Amino acid sequence: MPISDYKLVRFCLIGSSTALAYVLLYMAFLAMDVSQVLANGFAFVLAVMLQYVGQAAFTFGRPLNDFGQILRFGVMVVLGFVSSALITSFLPDLMELTDWAAAVIAALYLPVQNFVFMALWVFALPLSRTEITS
Repeated sequence: MPISDYKLVRFCLIGSSTALAYVLLYMAFLAMDVSQVLANGFAFVLAVMLQYVGQAAFTFGRPLNDFGQILRFGVMVVLGFVSSALITSFLPDLMELTDWAAAVIAALYLPVQNFVFMALWVFALPLSRTEITS
């Protein structure tokens, strides 16, 4: 079985590609003299769109034009932001960590959270009648 048959490998490939795209887009916008705030916003939105397309189509084999799925993906992104904000704002004080250590913890935690949300909620297939009545 080829390694690309494993959903977790595909998830990691798309996630890594998304992170790289974000950095490259951010740097490109800065090179075009776009302010840091706008460069970050534009790069973030484009990277999230790329992530949605990649995770839906490549990782989970789901259609792209499912409004409920897009909405769930958006909620997942917001929950990821909330998680990272909580980790980076409260964890350093609670555990006497440096800011960079909290950022590393957030960077390691968020992909796990996202994979769970994507697999069990965002891109999960609906239950069939036989699964519900069994």
